[in-house]
Amino acid sequence: MTTPAVAEQATRLPLHRQIAPRCAAGAARLLVRMPPARLHRVLRVLSKGSRPAGYAQVARARRSVVSVSTRCAGLGCLQRSVATVLLLRARGRWADWCTGFRVQPFAAHAWVEADGRPVDEPGEVGVFRTVLAVRRTGGGS
Repeated sequence: MTTPAVAEQATRLPLHRQIAPRCAAGAARLLVRMPPARLHRVLRVLSKGSRPAGYAQVARARRSVVSVSTRCAGLGCLQRSVATVLLLRARGRWADWCTGFRVQPFAAHAWVEADGRPVDEPGEVGVFRTVLAVRRTGGGS
């Protein structure tokens, strides 16, 4: 997955607030090695029984992950998006996890959405065609 080309900057978290984001980033690093269909199934299972996360909650989780992982802060959009939803899920919440591609020029990307819009994504994510998504369904399922 590609985009963006420059590492994101985030405020460094105090040590006691780095534990959960580091665990999420580490778990995400393992999960993203799975084939896409299996990763999709795992995330669908994890999303069950969660409550919706608001835009601000997702943005905080994303910043936390970016602040503790250079891979998540850089070109690791897949790991960043998975780590973000894992961190949210550890707190009983879920945001929409999406992956997709664009044709001109070709690029693949992964991102997280809340309240129907991408959270803190540089560039125009709307040009990407969503291929896989794990969206929280109503009713806590």
